[in-house]
Amino acid sequence: MSERIADIGVLGLGTMGANLALNMAEKGFKVAVNNRTVEKGYALRDENGEIGQNIVPTDSIEDFLSRLKAPRLVLFMVPAGPIVDEEMQRIMPLLSPGDIIIDAGNADFNDTLRRSRLVEETPFHFVGMGVSGGELGARHGPSMMVGGARETYASLQPILEPISAKYEGEPCVAWLGPDGAGHFVKTIHNGIEYADMQMIAEIYGILRDGLGLAAGEMADIFADWNTRGLSSYLVEITAVTLAEKDSDTGKPMVDVILDEAGQKGTGRWSVIESQKLGVGATTIEAAVSARSVSSRKAERELTESLYSSVASAKAEFHGDKDGLNELEAALETAKIIAYAQGFAVLTAASAEHSWNLPLGEIARIWRAGCIIRSQFLDDITKAYDGAEPPANLLHAPEFVARVSAGESALRRVVAKAALAGIAVPALAAALSYFDDYRRGRGTTNLTQAQRDLFGAHTFHRTDKDGVFHHQWPAV
Repeated sequence: MSERIADIGVLGLGTMGANLALNMAEKGFKVAVNNRTVEKGYALRDENGEIGQNIVPTDSIEDFLSRLKAPRLVLFMVPAGPIVDEEMQRIMPLLSPGDIIIDAGNADFNDTLRRSRLVEETPFHFVGMGVSGGELGARHGPSMMVGGARETYASLQPILEPISAKYEGEPCVAWLGPDGAGHFVKTIHNGIEYADMQMIAEIYGILRDGLGLAAGEMADIFADWNTRGLSSYLVEITAVTLAEKDSDTGKPMVDVILDEAGQKGTGRWSVIESQKLGVGATTIEAAVSARSVSSRKAERELTESLYSSVASAKAEFHGDKDGLNELEAALETAKIIAYAQGFAVLTAASAEHSWNLPLGEIARIWRAGCIIRSQFLDDITKAYDGAEPPANLLHAPEFVARVSAGESALRRVVAKAALAGIAVPALAAALSYFDDYRRGRGTTNLTQAQRDLFGAHTFHRTDKDGVFHHQWPAV
């Protein structure tokens, strides 16, 4: 019988699985690995020198499990969806009481809820864990969002904390709640990521099409912005990508990349869940929609030819210091609004599922390792850790001041872009959400009147308590 020497097992050696395994091995943990192509495990050991000595390749699932210390920790890094269920069905008959399955893929949290209920009927444990940071994060320190039984986290913490990203020495990993809490938080993280990336792309479009700047010039602008309030991983890498040259043509790399964006589902899931919860996440919705529109390249080119006679106003953007400051302030303000929407979805989900999500802790573990890490996550942490956490980030004094200072810049940028015919769907959605959310008296009283007329849906009155129906004139 094989000696039980491994502290944890990683099942699935794609990019993320292999890099997480190496991260653990580098921190001194013995890691059993298994992949349907078994050679990958041996290559991972043999190609990584001293670190590879902590990798334990295995030839079968039985061999894999036999190398794990009890209770066995089995980390799934397989593609989200049916494959996770297949692997669970394959492995569960071979587990022992107390063993823990950790699904660390980008799972739909609804699947995680279902799998958690399934495993509750067994003597095993199931953990849904969101992992953010991409390939480099997995290898050198990701942000990890753990869901499942609190007591189960105690078995994982000694491994997860050392391999996590660190922000001023604090590990960017935490238990966030039961069953699907971790995967839901990762989904909303990705929704915010979509919005952030789309708004950056829209500002890039203004710099390129409104000001006629070259990629290298834009790289310098984003690098400068990254030294102030916009300081974040995504702004940092925007500067890097804009500065990069294509070795084949000598052109800026971004100028030879086709303008079609892909998506793997988490952004769309965040929109679906926000709608199910009745929370407006319009900036995230606009970002997801923009990716969908981008994928229709041939249709867009045809539409461009059909509307070639449409004359847009001359762009009024300016490349001087004041003009660039306006763009910077607009992007920062819209970014705050997008985060406010994401955290509003988290707040609603926490109540809906009785998760009691620690919103300040979520902001804290997003400060390093993850894709949306940014300077103002510190301010979000403080807002939610205060004596009276806000119902929405736009109520927090720090953000009231910042949005009040920047909203006029966002308003001007969106207006100029509209006149110039430059698409800014996410920036415009952020502004519209802000204007809608700050309006004490809206316009849905008319909507309610219409609904009551055609469907007797009833309404509330401003001057009386209760539910009312009016006898409208026949139409």
